[in-house]
Amino acid sequence: MKPSILPATLVALLVAALARVGAQENYEIQVYGAETMPVGVTMFELHSNYTPRGRRVLEAGVLPTHHQLHETVEITRGFNPWFEVGVYGFTSAAPGQSWRFVGSHVRPRVRAPEWWDWPVGASLSMEFGYQGRDFSEDTWSVEIRPIVDKRLGAWYASLNPVLGKSLRGVNAANGFDFSPNVALNRDLSSVVNVGVEYYGGWGPITALSPPNERTHQLFAVVNLDLGPEWEFNAGVGFGSGALNEKRIVKLILGRRVGLLPTS
Repeated sequence: MKPSILPATLVALLVAALARVGAQENYEIQVYGAETMPVGVTMFELHSNYTPRGRRVLEAGVLPTHHQLHETVEITRGFNPWFEVGVYGFTSAAPGQSWRFVGSHVRPRVRAPEWWDWPVGASLSMEFGYQGRDFSEDTWSVEIRPIVDKRLGAWYASLNPVLGKSLRGVNAANGFDFSPNVALNRDLSSVVNVGVEYYGGWGPITALSPPNERTHQLFAVVNLDLGPEWEFNAGVGFGSGALNEKRIVKLILGRRVGLLPTS
């Protein structure tokens, strides 16, 4: 099963240029793979998640997350064999809160082309966008996400050492935060794949937070290979450390449209 997700000049420009997990407020809970969308193919994804156990009070002007439902629409288009662009629209609803449009992000991504013949998959995305003040302390943010992945037989692993920064808001004067994301999956059959995903918030990259102030989410996930046109990922997550969202359920359903390459 292929991961359902992700030249040198563009990579260098992006490096020179998610926001951390906590600032994203869990609108898109996903560890990226290095593969990008094939040229001419568009992926339509619906990211759904629900927080049965979250923050119950207004905090720093941000609405409670307890029993909050998030629906995110993501559209990603492949423009050549190593470049894609994704756009997101975030929405939220909860008891006592109307259904709200939260914000939107744009995400260009480049990858190491296959002809480089690297021993691992590698890509780099940069996500930029806005979220309403009722849903985040920081309204404008940027995320730089290196991606490295590898398949060995039935096993697949991906590492996303995410760097995120607030551009406008409470944390705008701070530097980049470090949020490691990791996935480890194993094929059980040609259709079913299971694994774990980890999402951390470790604080400023220049001075990591003490262990008791870091945030951690661990998801048990199931991926289904329903054919090259489809993506399916579902999981249950458990938060620990300083994270307020102690329990989250997520579902990602995607459909690729366009001429897919034949294997």
